[in-house]
Amino acid sequence: MGDSAEAVEGKVVEIKISNGEAVQLEELRLILEQKSLVCSINRKKSLRARFSYGIIFLLTNLIAWCVRDYGQRVSSQLHYLKACGTEGHDCFRTMGVLRIFFFIMFLATCNTRKLFEARNSWHSGWWALKFVIWIISLTVSFFIPLDLIQLYGELARVGAGIFLILQLVSVIEFIAWWNSYWMPDDTKKQSCFLGLFMSTLFYIASFCGIVVMYALYAPKPSCSLNIFFITWTTVLLVVMMVISLHSKVNRGLLSSGIMASYIVFLCWSAIRSEPALENCSPQKQENGNVDWTTVLGFLIAICAIVMATFSTGIDSQTFQFRKDEVQQEDDIPYKYGFFHLIFSLGAMYFAMLFISWNLESSTRKWSIDVGWASTWVKIVNEWFAATIY
Repeated sequence: MGDSAEAVEGKVVEIKISNGEAVQLEELRLILEQKSLVCSINRKKSLRARFSYGIIFLLTNLIAWCVRDYGQRVSSQLHYLKACGTEGHDCFRTMGVLRIFFFIMFLATCNTRKLFEARNSWHSGWWALKFVIWIISLTVSFFIPLDLIQLYGELARVGAGIFLILQLVSVIEFIAWWNSYWMPDDTKKQSCFLGLFMSTLFYIASFCGIVVMYALYAPKPSCSLNIFFITWTTVLLVVMMVISLHSKVNRGLLSSGIMASYIVFLCWSAIRSEPALENCSPQKQENGNVDWTTVLGFLIAICAIVMATFSTGIDSQTFQFRKDEVQQEDDIPYKYGFFHLIFSLGAMYFAMLFISWNLESSTRKWSIDVGWASTWVKIVNEWFAATIY
């Protein structure tokens, strides 16, 4: 009897322990579910925040354009600001653009780098406070001495160059991904026909672009510079095609075809940035008036560059040294610090576009990235892109 009583008591203790463990496991499960729900909500807020920053970036660029083209109308009202000069003109045109961009990313780089909950909350929320800081940053910039603005302009040239390099790396990474996507795959039952068709399409588009540029921008032997740009682009195109087909490379024609289209586009963009020449520029305006095509091209250019900045900013995995890192549930969906760094460099790049990379002279209304400095920056970027590829 004594043994059986002890056995019963032992079973009761075991049942109590098992029940206690079950309760603890249930509590742990509820905690994990709640944590997973909170992480999911914060992740969605963080992903939505990207678009809010993109809109702020676009609005700031539009303000910079308004200051550059129409700020002279109120310059007489700012004569009391020492930073604006005796007539108030220093706050506009070239200096106005640089002032707007001097604090453009103050909002985005203040305590928003990564991982900690407070910084994540600041990155994804507090929009009313950020709006106030954004307004203050635009206003305070007019009180900064001219020498500091000039210094920022010089730094912006370097930052804009870094932005072009990072954007180029992102483009090449995208081309590599697209090339692998269209390659033959037995698991997807995908033949080589699609890849061959796409590569043929890109090469046809590239050579058609070359022919069109010769016809529009090099109609006479006197257009020697344009002839050189277009001819050298053609040489780069052929060299990339030959290297891609070499047995030691054997990467196929698709990636080189996409890259060929890209460098042809860069060449066209560079020639379009040239000042209007007598016989080598079809977009020359006789009276200096602005037509609807100029306005449309200006707006499309702004939106395209904003999208390029946005896409590069969220593509942080391309620039990671370790590609095999496993993302945990509570990790941030993208690198906040890198995202804001790209927007800061993009702000510098936009500033250079608005002033055509020239700190000393102003540009005409409704123009973006027009001038010999802009032309050579794009040409060098094209050559560098072909070399990196």
